[in-house]
Amino acid sequence: MKKFKFTIHGNEYMVDVQGMEDNVARLEVNGTAYEVEIHRPARQTKTPTIVRTPEKDPVRPSIEKREGGSSHHILAPLPGNIQEIKVNKGDIVEKGKLLLVMEAMKMENRVLADRAGVVESIRVKPGDAVLQGDILVEIV
Repeated sequence: MKKFKFTIHGNEYMVDVQGMEDNVARLEVNGTAYEVEIHRPARQTKTPTIVRTPEKDPVRPSIEKREGGSSHHILAPLPGNIQEIKVNKGDIVEKGKLLLVMEAMKMENRVLADRAGVVESIRVKPGDAVLQGDILVEIV
């Protein structure tokens, strides 16, 4: 966001340019929002605009209840690589216990148990690449 200070006929205006798309600029002048049309040919960019829906909490793993039982799947919060597994099959875990460490977006992410239970199966091993939503651990 770029900020400018204009003086027009002796009056001062603080202008924040919040963004531009095609020939329309979004401005805030002294706290009031405006959309203004710019009278010049629009620049054609070769780079596509990517529109993403915001995640509610992308770092926390989610749980998926499996039909026909009380097992829960701990899912990968985002794409990445598994670095360390901190539990074994049959381990009793409490809610909040560290299950595994994965690298995603060049950062270490700790995947925690969302509920207490027993580790029924571990579906990944160190070095595995996972996608968001892949099953990592199953807790009963």
